Amino acid sequence: MRWHRDDYIDLMTFGENHPPMFVELFGPLIGLEEEWKNQGASSTELDLTAFDFDTLPLVQCGGMTGPRSGLKRYRLEETEDAIIEVDELGRKTKLCKGRATIALPLTYPVTDMDSWQKIKQWYTFDASRIDWTAVESARRARHNGALVLASIPGGFDLPRQLMGEENVCYCYYDDPELMHDILDTAGQTAFEVLARISEVLPIDNLCVHEDMAGKSGPLAGPDQVKTFIRPYYRKAWDLLQERGTRLFSQDSDGNMNAVIDAFLDCGVNIMYPAEPAAGMDMVSLRRKYGRRLAFKGGIDKHVLRQDKSAIDRELLYKLQPQMRAGTVFGLDHRIPNGTPLENYRFYVDRAREILDLPPRTGSGWQRMAF
Repeated sequence: MRWHRDDYIDLMTFGENHPPMFVELFGPLIGLEEEWKNQGASSTELDLTAFDFDTLPLVQCGGMTGPRSGLKRYRLEETEDAIIEVDELGRKTKLCKGRATIALPLTYPVTDMDSWQKIKQWYTFDASRIDWTAVESARRARHNGALVLASIPGGFDLPRQLMGEENVCYCYYDDPELMHDILDTAGQTAFEVLARISEVLPIDNLCVHEDMAGKSGPLAGPDQVKTFIRPYYRKAWDLLQERGTRLFSQDSDGNMNAVIDAFLDCGVNIMYPAEPAAGMDMVSLRRKYGRRLAFKGGIDKHVLRQDKSAIDRELLYKLQPQMRAGTVFGLDHRIPNGTPLENYRFYVDRAREILDLPPRTGSGWQRMAF
């Protein structure tokens, strides 16, 4: 089913006058396609169009709120196992072939206030951050049913990209002035960009990427969220909410339970992918937070490597009727290697049956994470 922006917004604000939404958020991990080929997958199963997931047209608002370094990525070395490059932030990175889709930074540009000052201009505002042709294109797409997205750098992820996770955690205590200056600078730029665009283009969904947690919990606690990240988030969110934006989605893997309340206070009202293996149970979280928090994902990807009875139990639990408003149902991250094609077929068909969706016809697919 192709969704219209109005119906999606209604779904994620707990309206009930629509069918459930069932998607594939991220697609397969590297290597799964070859496994499925060996199991007789059709071309439409490999590109996932055979599974008839719901789709929603998406369009970016036309504003750039992230870093603009002017640096070009270039390759230093390639071996049988890895690619070593220098990226757009000047970091030396390593990408492990056949195992990873994101390169691992080996060096970082910020170690203290002096090094931050040297690159601070990458994050400051100027008018060229707005592509007015793209803004007009987004306005037309919205008129035709597309959801308009605006993205800001993560309040944890931005400094993490500049200094690394360990140094971010120390920075909160050892150099709070530096942390505030990084986020104040990025926050003011996001505000300037989004203030201008939202005067002429309604923005439907503010998006932020964090990935700030592991299985044991987040790398910043409620106090750090309140002190450093909340002012940064609220600067953009308060502006957009006043101008009619209703959705604020946060992407973070791992166990975010300890900081959910703090992020709700920041304005976030959608979280994903809600990984069960990391302790994120969206059913119990729905009981706790009610209509304050919507979800995308939440279905345990690892269950697909078990038997069909385990898949059935997971689906009956996660797809229960009280979850259907305020949830985009999908796996909690990429389809893992070792997932039998037959199990994935069963997962899709059984989910559609439980959700009272029509049998799949292979009408199309697009990645839904945003």
